[in-house]
Amino acid sequence: MILKAIEALNDKNGSNKSSISKYIESIHGELPAGYSVLLTHHLNKMTESGELVFWKNNYTKRDPNAPPRRGRGRPPKPKVLLPTGMDLAPARPRGRPPKNPNAPPKPPKMRVSTGSGKPRGRPRKMARPSGGLGGSVTTVPASTATGKPRGRPPKVKGPVTEVSVRQ
Repeated sequence: MILKAIEALNDKNGSNKSSISKYIESIHGELPAGYSVLLTHHLNKMTESGELVFWKNNYTKRDPNAPPRRGRGRPPKPKVLLPTGMDLAPARPRGRPPKNPNAPPKPPKMRVSTGSGKPRGRPRKMARPSGGLGGSVTTVPASTATGKPRGRPPKVKGPVTEVSVRQ
């Protein structure tokens, strides 16, 4: 029915789905409720099989002398067929391979001294003695130890002058 409709409509650029549907409806009269879904399905099926060509929202019959139309973008590379006797190794699984439980243990790495005698990196913070169990060590507040108070100094306000207003 679809091929007959396209031949009968005889458009130069092909026929769209609605014109094919209208033609079939005019010939066969009243059609079932799911007709448009069936028409779409069969048009897609015929396009995939090569009976019809879908171009610019129109369906046309395939011309046997016309070269095949290429889609957009770069064409795919041709697949290289392997000889029949060749076996492919199985693909490696994702992730890190598991450790071998039978492998001998590795010797520990030797630490290389830098020669200065100091350990590398930032030194650890030392806890301040608070005069607990070890003895009576009194800590001096930071403000009196260096002579400067801690933190940002308070804003200094200028002298307040009273202004009298007469009326």
